[in-house]
Amino acid sequence: MPTELITPTSSTPRHTSSRGWWAVSAVTLALFAIVTTEILPIGLLTPIGAEFGVADGTAGLMMTMPGLLAAVAAPTVTLATARVDRRLMLCALVLLLAVANFLTAAATAYWLVLVARVLVGITIGGFWSIGVGLAGRLVGPASAGRATAVVFAAVPLGSVLGVPAGTFIGDLAGWRTAFAAMGLLSTGALALLLLTLPALSPAAVTRPSVLRALLRGTGTRYALLMTFLIVMAHFSTYTYVTPFLRQITGTGPAQITGYLLTYGAAGVAGNFIGGALVTRAPRLAFGTAAATIAAATALLPALGRTDAGALALLIVWGLGYGAVPVCSQTWFARAAPQAPEAATVLFTASFQATLAAGALTGGAIVDHTSLRAVMWCGAVVAGLVVAVTAAAPQDELPGTAEGRRFRARAL
Repeated sequence: MPTELITPTSSTPRHTSSRGWWAVSAVTLALFAIVTTEILPIGLLTPIGAEFGVADGTAGLMMTMPGLLAAVAAPTVTLATARVDRRLMLCALVLLLAVANFLTAAATAYWLVLVARVLVGITIGGFWSIGVGLAGRLVGPASAGRATAVVFAAVPLGSVLGVPAGTFIGDLAGWRTAFAAMGLLSTGALALLLLTLPALSPAAVTRPSVLRALLRGTGTRYALLMTFLIVMAHFSTYTYVTPFLRQITGTGPAQITGYLLTYGAAGVAGNFIGGALVTRAPRLAFGTAAATIAAATALLPALGRTDAGALALLIVWGLGYGAVPVCSQTWFARAAPQAPEAATVLFTASFQATLAAGALTGGAIVDHTSLRAVMWCGAVVAGLVVAVTAAAPQDELPGTAEGRRFRARAL
């Protein structure tokens, strides 16, 4: 029996009415809540660690746990629920997110915070793998591209609006209030999903053999290597940017919120710039993003001792990292044009696993050396991406020999 993607007999619903766009908005809001919840500890790392009496490196486990669980959940949830209504799955995952946020807000011990972050990781892996590709089905083929762009806008907006807003709430009313607010936002997203999403049978069933065939491709292996290095470089350093600004730059809490907001705005710009460039020159886009991150993290220990220097480098950093997700996903998508869901699963799993490893590695460096040292290490790793990108083979496009080889391996 063939082990390729199997399309269900039920037809894919088309929703060209305003309700379809409301459903897209609901998915976008849910993804915004997920992204913000995932990276919110970056802005609240110091006060959370202080309340529970843990070091910055140990507090960084709040970033490690979701990434690790998301890496496992991406393929596991997708394969285990391959034939389950996608509306039911998305609502269940967002409900889990709301529970995780409220549990964090009420936690009386640090281990309870980590349990909540495990739930966040399951939500991330499942929602990204299942929900991101549904936008086109909600509004119809003619508007699929625009709907997908709207959904992906939640990622940079989580940095631009979500994290600074959560950090601001935490500074005013305490970090518990920030997570309680995220719980309310998640509940609102769940309500909107229930009201607007139609029943959505799976568009295709992804089998393990498809993932194995994808992993054997040269393009996929380069995508994995580059994603591993760049995400490792970023999250081993950015996870500890708040302690760096507090201790090295001497920046106050209110200024840090503004700095994170500026970084997020630069990330939005980098996302659009990278998205425009990657379709024409993927290697140039990925290499430029990596070089920008390397430069920013290498210079931060020296120039980041002043507010002006730190802010300027955060802008450069935001521009570089803003392009990374779209560049990485493009490499995966081009490696397997015939299996987009499988490519998304692999992208999500690799990205989140490396996020966890980066936060954990950065924490070990911070605890045993210094905040400056972790920035230099990140710069070296980001520099390796430039070399790997230059050595990568010419990009494979849909319909080329690489695509034909993938089809043969999946059968």
